[in-house]
Amino acid sequence: MSTATARALEHPRLEEIRLEAVLHALSDPMRLQVVRFLADLGEGREAACSAIELAVSKSTTTHHFRVLREAGVINQVYRGTAKMNALRRHDLDTLFPGLLGTVLDAEAAQRRRTG
Repeated sequence: MSTATARALEHPRLEEIRLEAVLHALSDPMRLQVVRFLADLGEGREAACSAIELAVSKSTTTHHFRVLREAGVINQVYRGTAKMNALRRHDLDTLFPGLLGTVLDAEAAQRRRTG
Protein backbone atom coordinates (compact mmCIF):
# COMPACT_ATOMS: atom_id res chain seq x y z
CA MET A 1 0.00 0.00 0.00
CA SER A 2 1.08 3.57 -0.53
CA THR A 3 2.39 5.72 2.28
CA ALA A 4 -0.15 8.08 3.83
CA THR A 5 0.69 11.70 4.52
CA ALA A 6 -1.07 14.04 6.94
CA ARG A 7 -3.89 14.83 4.47
CA ALA A 8 -3.70 11.80 2.16
CA LEU A 9 -5.49 8.58 3.02
CA GLU A 10 -4.22 5.11 2.26
CA HIS A 11 -6.21 3.03 -0.24
CA PRO A 12 -5.50 -0.43 -1.61
CA ARG A 13 -4.42 -0.57 -5.22
CA LEU A 14 -6.74 -2.48 -7.52
CA GLU A 15 -4.59 -5.62 -7.39
CA GLU A 16 -4.61 -5.52 -3.57
CA ILE A 17 -8.41 -5.59 -3.17
CA ARG A 18 -9.48 -8.95 -1.75
CA LEU A 19 -12.93 -10.52 -2.02
CA GLU A 20 -13.02 -11.49 1.65
CA ALA A 21 -12.26 -7.90 2.73
CA VAL A 22 -15.00 -6.54 0.45
CA LEU A 23 -17.51 -9.10 1.73
CA HIS A 24 -16.58 -8.26 5.33
CA ALA A 25 -17.00 -4.54 4.65
CA LEU A 26 -20.40 -5.12 3.05
CA SER A 27 -21.59 -7.42 5.85
CA ASP A 28 -22.34 -4.62 8.32
CA PRO A 29 -25.71 -2.82 8.04
CA MET A 30 -24.18 0.63 8.70
CA ARG A 31 -21.48 0.14 6.08
CA LEU A 32 -24.04 -1.19 3.64
CA GLN A 33 -26.09 1.96 4.27
CA VAL A 34 -23.05 4.07 3.30
CA VAL A 35 -22.53 2.01 0.13
CA ARG A 36 -26.23 2.31 -0.77
CA PHE A 37 -26.08 6.11 -0.30
CA LEU A 38 -23.00 6.42 -2.52
CA ALA A 39 -24.41 4.04 -5.15
CA ASP A 40 -27.62 6.07 -5.31
CA LEU A 41 -25.58 9.22 -6.01
CA GLY A 42 -24.33 7.72 -9.26
CA GLU A 43 -21.02 6.88 -10.86
CA GLY A 44 -18.14 9.16 -9.87
CA ARG A 45 -20.20 11.30 -7.49
CA GLU A 46 -18.88 12.16 -4.02
CA ALA A 47 -20.46 12.90 -0.65
CA ALA A 48 -18.99 14.25 2.55
CA CYS A 49 -19.05 11.96 5.57
CA SER A 50 -21.38 14.45 7.26
CA ALA A 51 -23.95 14.03 4.44
CA ILE A 52 -24.35 10.34 5.25
CA GLU A 53 -26.27 10.10 8.49
CA LEU A 54 -25.69 6.94 10.51
CA ALA A 55 -27.39 6.17 13.82
CA VAL A 56 -24.06 5.58 15.59
CA SER A 57 -21.43 7.71 17.34
CA LYS A 58 -18.93 9.78 15.38
CA SER A 59 -16.08 7.43 16.33
CA THR A 60 -18.07 4.41 15.16
CA THR A 61 -18.94 6.22 11.92
CA THR A 62 -15.22 6.91 11.39
CA HIS A 63 -14.50 3.21 11.94
CA HIS A 64 -17.10 2.17 9.33
CA PHE A 65 -15.67 4.55 6.73
CA ARG A 66 -12.14 3.26 7.45
CA VAL A 67 -13.22 -0.38 6.99
CA LEU A 68 -14.84 0.49 3.66
CA ARG A 69 -11.76 2.44 2.49
CA GLU A 70 -9.25 -0.20 3.58
CA ALA A 71 -11.29 -2.93 1.85
CA GLY A 72 -11.25 -0.93 -1.39
CA VAL A 73 -15.00 -0.31 -1.45
CA ILE A 74 -14.78 3.48 -1.26
CA ASN A 75 -12.29 6.18 -2.10
CA GLN A 76 -11.82 9.01 0.39
CA VAL A 77 -10.12 12.33 -0.28
CA TYR A 78 -9.91 15.58 1.60
CA ARG A 79 -11.46 18.59 -0.09
CA GLY A 80 -10.69 21.47 2.23
CA THR A 81 -11.80 20.30 5.67
CA ALA A 82 -14.35 17.79 4.34
CA LYS A 83 -13.54 14.14 3.78
CA MET A 84 -15.27 13.21 0.54
CA ASN A 85 -16.35 9.66 -0.29
CA ALA A 86 -16.97 7.93 -3.60
CA LEU A 87 -17.86 4.34 -4.34
CA ARG A 88 -15.14 2.42 -6.20
CA ARG A 89 -17.82 0.77 -8.31
CA HIS A 90 -15.78 0.47 -11.49
CA ASP A 91 -12.92 -1.21 -9.59
CA LEU A 92 -15.28 -3.59 -7.79
CA ASP A 93 -17.15 -4.43 -11.00
CA THR A 94 -13.83 -5.09 -12.75
CA LEU A 95 -12.62 -7.44 -10.03
CA PHE A 96 -15.91 -9.06 -9.01
CA PRO A 97 -18.43 -8.66 -11.87
CA GLY A 98 -21.99 -8.38 -10.60
CA LEU A 99 -21.10 -8.61 -6.90
CA LEU A 100 -21.94 -5.07 -5.85
CA GLY A 101 -25.11 -4.94 -7.91
CA THR A 102 -26.27 -8.26 -6.48
CA VAL A 103 -25.55 -7.18 -2.90
CA LEU A 104 -27.36 -3.86 -3.38
CA ASP A 105 -30.35 -5.61 -5.01
CA ALA A 106 -30.50 -8.11 -2.13
CA GLU A 107 -30.26 -5.28 0.42
CA ALA A 108 -33.15 -3.44 -1.30
CA ALA A 109 -35.25 -6.61 -1.35
CA GLN A 110 -34.58 -7.16 2.34
CA ARG A 111 -35.59 -3.57 3.17
CA ARG A 112 -38.86 -4.05 1.28
CA ARG A 113 -39.49 -7.36 3.02
CA THR A 114 -38.72 -6.14 6.54
CA GLY A 115 -40.24 -2.68 6.21
